[in-house]
Amino acid sequence: MADTTPTMLTYIEETPAQLKLNVERAEELTHELVDLYVEKKPHAIWIIACGSSSNGSQCARYFMMKYLKREVKIVTPSTFIYGENHLHEDDFAFVISQSGCSTNSIAALDMLKEMGITAIGLTGNVESDFKDHADLVVDYGVGEETVGYVTKGVATLAQFLMLFAIEAGVRTGTVTEEERAALLEEMADAPRRHEVVQKETWELYNRHKADFTSMTVVNHCGFLQGYGITCEGALKFGETIQIPSFAYEGEEWIHGPNLQLTPNYTVVCIDHLTEGSDRLVDIYLAARTVTDHAFIVTNSDRVDDDHAIRLPFDITEPLMMPLYVLPFYQIIAHQATTDLHRWEKHPLFEERFRKAISTKTDKIDQIMPN
Repeated sequence: MADTTPTMLTYIEETPAQLKLNVERAEELTHELVDLYVEKKPHAIWIIACGSSSNGSQCARYFMMKYLKREVKIVTPSTFIYGENHLHEDDFAFVISQSGCSTNSIAALDMLKEMGITAIGLTGNVESDFKDHADLVVDYGVGEETVGYVTKGVATLAQFLMLFAIEAGVRTGTVTEEERAALLEEMADAPRRHEVVQKETWELYNRHKADFTSMTVVNHCGFLQGYGITCEGALKFGETIQIPSFAYEGEEWIHGPNLQLTPNYTVVCIDHLTEGSDRLVDIYLAARTVTDHAFIVTNSDRVDDDHAIRLPFDITEPLMMPLYVLPFYQIIAHQATTDLHRWEKHPLFEERFRKAISTKTDKIDQIMPN
């Protein structure tokens, strides 16, 4: 009998349907958070999250800033708890954990309560431990995802935050009804775009299977929403393929970390397709002078097709790119790990590290058993 246990690939392929459902119910999905935001009239927004939840937030950050005209600050729960927690009285804060079982996120909710601030938790599992620690638990529209190496949850989180920005922007006057209609129309095409990028990624992977299954160290570069995508890509490569994998803002990379570059390194660049795009392409082409193991997501005609993923869409708002570019990293992470038989961790990690320190509550085994 065939194994029907869900994998990362299961949820990558399910993502377009979930994106479609969420954009169709934008107001219903976001109204609780929007109502609180409108009531608060905040000076700035604090997003408290780590891991893929932080990366999904980073993917949406510049979209939120553009359409809400507010600063959006992203801090990890522990950083928030240990000292970076001086909220302005008008600031709006919420904590994100897809599983709702992250112990540091739960501690951040508790701290918000201690500070006399409404503890808002965004999660994919409203019956998780979040419900016992938050004043308000908001389902951000993941659907079901039982694999710990989250994929669908990252894209749907970025989408939720973008939808929140659109709906809150309309309510507060920073987004017009005409802008809302145009943005939702383009977002409605994200599921199709996601499927196209899936197909293009499989073709790139098969052309360069030797490269992707021989990676030793990977540097990922991008600006703005492209940087958010690379943050998630770096995490995915590191936790699945189990290789050193680092995300950098493009200029940051060429001011020091690039000094270690050798022909054995892999470099991946994500073009954000707006001002500064040429600079990112320059960085990619410079990397190619040293290593042939360099790849880019771009529409620049300065780049050869063999090492590039193209985005053959009418892109009006590039800040939405994460919704359909994330599968580029997710598919490569899944397939390279599968081809290299690296799903199992080092025995000492399993025997010692997991027992020495935990990051999740016991309920995680029910919510993400795979």
